[in-house]
Amino acid sequence: MGSVSLKIGDGTARFKRASVCSSAVNLMMLFSVITTNLFAFYAFTYHPTTITLHQNPKNIAVISEKVSLILKEIESSQKKLAQMEKEILGYESLDLLRPNIANELKEFLNPHRLPLGKDSRTGITEMVASVGHSCEKSVDLLSQFMGYKVYGLCPDDWSLGQKLILQGCEPLPRRRCFAKTVPKVGLQPLPVSLWKNVSEKAFSWSGLGCKSFACLNSKKLNRDCAGCFDIVNGYENQRYVKARSKNDFLMEDVLAMGNGGIRIGFDIGGGSGTFGARMAERNVTVVTVTLNVDAPFNEFIASRGLFPLYLSLDNRFPFYDNVFDLVHVANGLDIEGKPEKLEFLMFDIDRVLRAGGLFWLDNFYCSADDKKRDLTRLIERFGYKKLKWIVGEKANGPGKSEVYLSAVLQKPVRT
Repeated sequence: MGSVSLKIGDGTARFKRASVCSSAVNLMMLFSVITTNLFAFYAFTYHPTTITLHQNPKNIAVISEKVSLILKEIESSQKKLAQMEKEILGYESLDLLRPNIANELKEFLNPHRLPLGKDSRTGITEMVASVGHSCEKSVDLLSQFMGYKVYGLCPDDWSLGQKLILQGCEPLPRRRCFAKTVPKVGLQPLPVSLWKNVSEKAFSWSGLGCKSFACLNSKKLNRDCAGCFDIVNGYENQRYVKARSKNDFLMEDVLAMGNGGIRIGFDIGGGSGTFGARMAERNVTVVTVTLNVDAPFNEFIASRGLFPLYLSLDNRFPFYDNVFDLVHVANGLDIEGKPEKLEFLMFDIDRVLRAGGLFWLDNFYCSADDKKRDLTRLIERFGYKKLKWIVGEKANGPGKSEVYLSAVLQKPVRT
């Protein structure tokens, strides 16, 4: 086939289902094709019996005009049929016949029929690969990402994959190559691993500006990660147990607001995993979602014995509804651009948080009054109960201060 499924609903391709509607349209398509071809056959095979063509040159022009009209009708019908197929299947198409497309990309994206035919329970007839619809905008990079030796070692191109993700090409296609392995030397068992440094040799530093933790700790990687890889001597080992300002909530206080019902949590943009580590000490399982922007966040979180999730915030969270007891987020909630983008994120957070669960907004930087007001209005529209709400200032250099919002909110029961 020359086209593949790329755009369905939430941005990823899915399974194609057989249905009564699709069967009816198939009959319409077949009838249209037969009709237009009969007209074409008639035009090309018709010969007048009483007047020869060379005796009546005007007939040649008349027939040519009719043939031209029929050919245009056929072309128009083909376009309509192609559009009908797209509407039925629910996706736009990516032309895999264009030049410089990697063979592995074609192999992955082409639909594959089920070996036993139609599934009687679901109606599925073939499997279609899942890939982000925005991948169509980065086909050259995507083809480069898929240009590897099958059953060989994958190129050292994780940064290329992350670039595609940040451009909306998510999920990435699967690959048939072996990822580079790094010996995990010096790993410790829980709970020692939560606050124990691991050898720098246990991490991959390719594609990163810093090649050591000393370099990372000397920089402010983002607003929530300044020295966050120093889990032994830095402030990280005091976070959530010792407050530096009124905006810093203590973990024991927040857990008490959950009345003992906090068992699993979701940390959005969790830096080096310290929030998950503190929760693990209290027998709470936390999933930390982050990318490896400027640092090996995912590997570091895993080295502490915690659960990292390599995912951008533009992707729908891969969890079922109402599963988490607590969602924790700091400045990962700060999405620039249209306010609708923040709304989509907030609705997905609300979706995965159970009724009665806690939403912990931790030191959100209010760069302007407008941003604080818009976020406050948005939160109020969700109807959350304010268990704790603090707006305070923090010093940021001599004579400078910044405004931060911290809150613990409880999701209501909706009927």
